Amino acid sequence: MRRNPFDEIEEMLDRVSRQVEEGMTSGGLQVPGSVPADVADTGEEYVVTADLPGYETNDIDLTLSEGTLRLDASREDDLEFAEGEYIRRERTRKTASRRIRLPEPVEEEEVSAGYENGVLTVRLPKVGGVDESKEIDIE
Repeated sequence: MRRNPFDEIEEMLDRVSRQVEEGMTSGGLQVPGSVPADVADTGEEYVVTADLPGYETNDIDLTLSEGTLRLDASREDDLEFAEGEYIRRERTRKTASRRIRLPEPVEEEEVSAGYENGVLTVRLPKVGGVDESKEIDIE
């Protein structure tokens, strides 16, 4: 009896699909330039925690618009090295971004954010609100 050649392809696709699902549920898959983030629901608010090592607060733009939290970070290192010259240069410019769709409306005027030791924490109190864009200050 001859084996169907498409069975092997289907088995391979099933394996790849399982690996992708396992990576997503364990947090193992990261898109380059994407910010790893956790979103917690405390009942009263959403708490978003994102890793942004190497940035300053003024390098980070945080915006809430139409139920989506948008995080953009960008930094550029100095072009000259004060003590000599570069042999290798890999840290010149770094950008990262993330979009997080919130499951429910939040009270936009009560949103707060803090940044400490490379970790950004955004607190978004739940309640119905107006869907307008609001820039969020990072303390």
